[in-house]
Amino acid sequence: MFRLKDSRSASLVRNFTFGVEDSLSSSVGLLTGVASAQMSTPAIITTGLILIFIEALSMGIGSFLSDQSVGQYQLHHDIASKNSLPGAVIMFFSYLGSGFIPLFPYIFFPRSIALSLSVSFSLAALFLLGYLNAYISGTSLFKNSLRMLVLGGVVVAFGILAGNYLQTLLAFTP
Repeated sequence: MFRLKDSRSASLVRNFTFGVEDSLSSSVGLLTGVASAQMSTPAIITTGLILIFIEALSMGIGSFLSDQSVGQYQLHHDIASKNSLPGAVIMFFSYLGSGFIPLFPYIFFPRSIALSLSVSFSLAALFLLGYLNAYISGTSLFKNSLRMLVLGGVVVAFGILAGNYLQTLLAFTP
């Protein structure tokens, strides 16, 4: 079993987990919402790509700035940028890479099954992320995997509901 040795390692795990979970949940939530609103496949793919790239950058910068802020708060002086950079890079790439999991089905599969595959792949990845975190921390594999799956699933459900509701509310016809 892998054990974290210090707060720096814990920070990297936090950034990885946050990046993957947020990317999977928000990307699949948005994509299912857009698909549920009956948008075209090119519109779904374009929306997904914009979300993934902009949010990965935003999350990486946010990680850097928040780490700097916490360090300044704790030490009462500026800290070296190099101390915050590893977590920001982990956040950026974990968000970027994970965002393609819910997007790939819309690129490679017919529209008729893309939504179901997107949701299924994303929920499976969330479950695996929970498993990985539990393994690293030495806690209950099933409990942590299930927690990650359920909480991420809530975001997916809201994406579907929002897409269906807004399409009906706005009487939008693509």
